[in-house]
Amino acid sequence: QLQLVESGGGLVQPGGSLRLSCAASGFTFHYYSIGWFRQAPGKEREGVSCISRSDGSTSYADSVKGRFTMSRDNAKNTVYLQMNSLKPEDTAVYYCAGAPRCTAPMAGYSYWGQGTQVTVSS
Repeated sequence: QLQLVESGGGLVQPGGSLRLSCAASGFTFHYYSIGWFRQAPGKEREGVSCISRSDGSTSYADSVKGRFTMSRDNAKNTVYLQMNSLKPEDTAVYYCAGAPRCTAPMAGYSYWGQGTQVTVSS
């Protein structure tokens, strides 16, 4: 079973940066593609980005393309989300989750972290 723990959230001013980490344990990390999702108050959870287990390729939601960058370090069993040029609309709880492939629907992500709060405000 894959266990995921997010960290790195916090309060940042518009235009600022944060780097989120997702540390994995409990199973073979490189068997899973890892996605980042977020949920703002009163809104549905949405996909932000994903990194493939097979070739490390990444995909991003249109709303974050060019601002967010995802990477993974299999040796450290950790995935990162570098978030630059943050906007107030990026405010949400951010979750990482594991699935066999990035193209899986949200329900196909079997393993979820507890989430980390990101607040973008002046």
